[in-house]
Amino acid sequence: MATIRVHCPRCRGANVIKAGTQPNGAQRYRCQNAECSRSIFQLAYSDKGRLPETKRQIVDMALSGSGVRDTARVLGIGTGTVMNELKKRGPRSSRSTRQS
Repeated sequence: MATIRVHCPRCRGANVIKAGTQPNGAQRYRCQNAECSRSIFQLAYSDKGRLPETKRQIVDMALSGSGVRDTARVLGIGTGTVMNELKKRGPRSSRSTRQS
């Protein structure tokens, strides 16, 4: 059996205990350091739709002509996430071209 040394990403302390699991099954950890402002964390962030890199890729794929379902399948995120991001970005670019 292998053990994994877990350190808090904020304070780099090794005084960490397990703190349950996420609904998707990912393990959560809790930092026991009293001065650390971050108490619960995960080792691997799993919500890809919230990452800035993914948001940039959504816009790039839309500008290159990819559809919503195609973008969602390629990036491994939901179609609702793609639609929400495009709705946030869409009106700004169309307003700037219409004002003449």
